[in-house]
Amino acid sequence: MPDRFVDPYLDPASGVLRNLIGATTYDELQNAEGEFVALRMNEFFTRPIPHMSGSLDDFRMLHRTLFQDIYAWAGEIRIVEIRKNVAGAEFFLPSTNIAMGIGWAQNELKKDNMLVGFEPERFAQRLAYHYDNYNFVHPFREGNGRVQRLFWTLLCHDAGYDLDWRLVSGEENDEASRLAAENQDYEALETMFQRIVSPCDPQMPINGESLSVGHLRADA
Repeated sequence: MPDRFVDPYLDPASGVLRNLIGATTYDELQNAEGEFVALRMNEFFTRPIPHMSGSLDDFRMLHRTLFQDIYAWAGEIRIVEIRKNVAGAEFFLPSTNIAMGIGWAQNELKKDNMLVGFEPERFAQRLAYHYDNYNFVHPFREGNGRVQRLFWTLLCHDAGYDLDWRLVSGEENDEASRLAAENQDYEALETMFQRIVSPCDPQMPINGESLSVGHLRADA
């Protein structure tokens, strides 16, 4: 009989993700994550804001920035296979294909000129497509939703649009993402983005408060 799989990211004694803060329960870890990520997010917006290219390095830098206080592996791509913790959920991209998957998604984004120059309706349509491409990769063991949310906030601001994530619930985001990933049905994502995008001046500072919601704290 094959050996039972052991997730190297989990502490066998507590069953929660190994962490740097001594949390031994899911609630402790979730609460600490919320506090530390909020602090790092606020700190991030006090410094010069980097421009996103859509690369794996972008995602690794953002993950390291947000989760450096919590996980020793912050910024490192996962080495296990993951899926949402719901019945019937499909696995995300295999870990061995993460670099290739991000590279493909980046090339698709470049074909759309990094979303620059689109009218609002078309912008939401193309954003839904690219959001799904990156979401399917899910490069980290934990924290993918928060990293992607920050990534798209930065990239879309450079393209002339701000995203107000306070207008999205976790349930809506999850269901829209599932429909896009499993059925190639982008309508729910498009509707979500149509509601939260608004034209902006890329030369003006980003409103960091639009990232202050916690609905993506406990993601895969």
